[in-house]
Amino acid sequence: MKFSYFSNADNQYNDNSRSTNELILQIVDQAMYAENVGMYSAWVGEHHFNEFGSNPAPHIVLTHILAKTERIRVMPGVVVLPLHHPLYVAEDWATMDLLGNGRVDFAVGRGFDKHEYDRLEVDFDRNHEIMTEQIEILTRAWTEPGRWAFDGEFYKFENVEVVPKPVQAPLPIYIACFSRPTLDVTSRYGYGMSIAPFAAGLGFGGVDKQVREYREKCEANGHKPGAVNSSYFLHIADTPAEEQAARERQVRFFKENAAPAMKTAREGNNKSYEYWHSWAEKVSSLKPEDLKPGSVLLGSPEQIGEAVAKIESEGVEEIGLYVNIGLKDPQQTKDEMQRFMEEVAVHFDGPHKALAAAAE
Repeated sequence: MKFSYFSNADNQYNDNSRSTNELILQIVDQAMYAENVGMYSAWVGEHHFNEFGSNPAPHIVLTHILAKTERIRVMPGVVVLPLHHPLYVAEDWATMDLLGNGRVDFAVGRGFDKHEYDRLEVDFDRNHEIMTEQIEILTRAWTEPGRWAFDGEFYKFENVEVVPKPVQAPLPIYIACFSRPTLDVTSRYGYGMSIAPFAAGLGFGGVDKQVREYREKCEANGHKPGAVNSSYFLHIADTPAEEQAARERQVRFFKENAAPAMKTAREGNNKSYEYWHSWAEKVSSLKPEDLKPGSVLLGSPEQIGEAVAKIESEGVEEIGLYVNIGLKDPQQTKDEMQRFMEEVAVHFDGPHKALAAAAE
């Protein structure tokens, strides 16, 4: 099991005095600290126009992190691919992998905020078809020798050679699978799968069922299944008062930050988001006592360890820990990152074990 740092740069809260500039710098600091405590990777999300998240440029933030670190890997969580030209994306991330000496994992998804699509003049209702074509272009850009051409519905070009090529051959690729159409594309290529627990529950009947379907479809397409990763919110709480504060903080994230952006998907006609509508309504009425272990790791290190063991048994191989959630104090975020690695991760096999042994 691998344990990584994750942040979507959530900053839409009532009476919030923290600027987006402050938050992004805090995320950079925490991602570098993740290397110090033995985490495997640092994930940073992409969102635009300061709604669900405030970081529009994960490739820039993560390149800075690569330059300031020696070991930790980086991954976008995720590139909202239909908002970008795929040739630009291919060039940017290959260059990052070169500069980071092969420390990049690449992840893409369609996103869910229709307002981002509208402002950038991209067709939200056809984002699945757009991304499917883009994934083929990225695959060829990073592997095809010499010059080549592409003639698709959304992209047409001739005489193209994308340079530099990634240091890694192949560059690890993950696709965020919150719906069955995206899972089908992912298994068609045998790429890794990024999931979210709530989407797995609503769309597939549970994390274990989604992982099983993905692996079966990869094998049916002649591929060895890739790795599976998932993000989970983390709050370490030693007392009832700390647990209540953590629950309230998490609910604030859902109600004040997430739900408004989630609800924009219903403005379109993209049927693959129908399950998302019910989730947006659910989080809008969520109460602190309603939080369950399914997507939130909350409680004592012992309780969190039990939840992680269940996640591992369901087939998840890497967890992105969303620690700095809901206006959590930056020092508290670092303290919980360190405690997780020292009091929870130590009970699981993974690359952190070798790092701890080397430090002794």
